[in-house]
Amino acid sequence: MTCQIVKRSVVIAGRKKSISLEETVWKSLREIATYRDMTLVALLATIESKRNQGNLSSAIRLFVLNVYRKKLVIHDKHDVIEAVLCSPILTLH
Repeated sequence: MTCQIVKRSVVIAGRKKSISLEETVWKSLREIATYRDMTLVALLATIESKRNQGNLSSAIRLFVLNVYRKKLVIHDKHDVIEAVLCSPILTLH
């Protein structure tokens, strides 16, 4: 599997940033921004403002990973709740 790295320049908080990410990460960022009704630049600015250490590209990758991990946790919880709600009601004597 090959992942093409794509370099893009954006202006965040008045500073020009050059960001190199895999195309799939850029696509995921666009999906997340759309889902949150934000521009891509606004989402990148949010990630940049919450970054404590490391470079911006790494922070972006971790952000995307965490978004999808949270979706999996929510999905798993939904499945458990649905199973409980669909199970027969037990009566206690």
